[in-house]
Amino acid sequence: MKKVVGVRFKPAGKVYDFDSGAFVLKHGDRVIVETEQGLGFGTVAAPPAPLADDAGDKPHKKVCRLASEEDLKQREINLETRRKAHAFCQQCIKQLELQMNLFHVESTFDAGKLTFFFTAEDRVDFRQLVKLLVHEFRVRIEMRQVGIRNQAKMCGGIGRCGRELCCSLFMEKFEPVAIRMAKEQNLSLNPTKISGLCGRLMCCLTYENPVYQELRKGFPKIGKTVVYKNDKAKVIRHNLLGQRLTLRLLDGSEVEAALSQIEWDAPQKSKE
Repeated sequence: MKKVVGVRFKPAGKVYDFDSGAFVLKHGDRVIVETEQGLGFGTVAAPPAPLADDAGDKPHKKVCRLASEEDLKQREINLETRRKAHAFCQQCIKQLELQMNLFHVESTFDAGKLTFFFTAEDRVDFRQLVKLLVHEFRVRIEMRQVGIRNQAKMCGGIGRCGRELCCSLFMEKFEPVAIRMAKEQNLSLNPTKISGLCGRLMCCLTYENPVYQELRKGFPKIGKTVVYKNDKAKVIRHNLLGQRLTLRLLDGSEVEAALSQIEWDAPQKSKE
């Protein structure tokens, strides 16, 4: 039976499936695999497993071999080439006065292609830059403009929580994040407090949002009139995690009460 192994090329990058063939592989093994760009150097992220029957007949690229000492040396050479390419490209950008922010360079394993990642507010005419790079390194050159969230993922860093950025640590893809999620979690809407290093809304807002949505179903809406100690009161705030509400009484005073202390017409759950 055909077995596939999950291989990751970058930390927290996407895991790709490859035909493991007869190789006995375990998590963390370094391997050389076939890719559309030629040979690639990756790390086993998921050990070999039988291919599911419903996976279709799509062919998988193969694992060529376990990485040898020569392969590790080639990888170090590639890293040095990337550093030199980054420095030279920065020099050219300054010389050509291009409005772009270069932040990362990648090289194929055979060193036949260099990919330069950058961010920019507008489209950039980098044709002259590519000519300089080709003349210097004599390899194929690709310029790739990406978003600022991708820059944070590729560069890494420390978030306001004191931990390594989720996107560079374990997230394989970005999920949509909306300001509504911050509102539902009663967070401050100050952009500096709910934005990550990339300047966009923090990805972690999506983690607890389903819990808040479920808890909110058991609460009366803001502005709804409820009964508290035989008197009418209006709901003005929620404390979802604490299962408490802040109420405004008829005399204008405010009081905090447990959800179990109020009476209200809760919507009936539909029976399936």
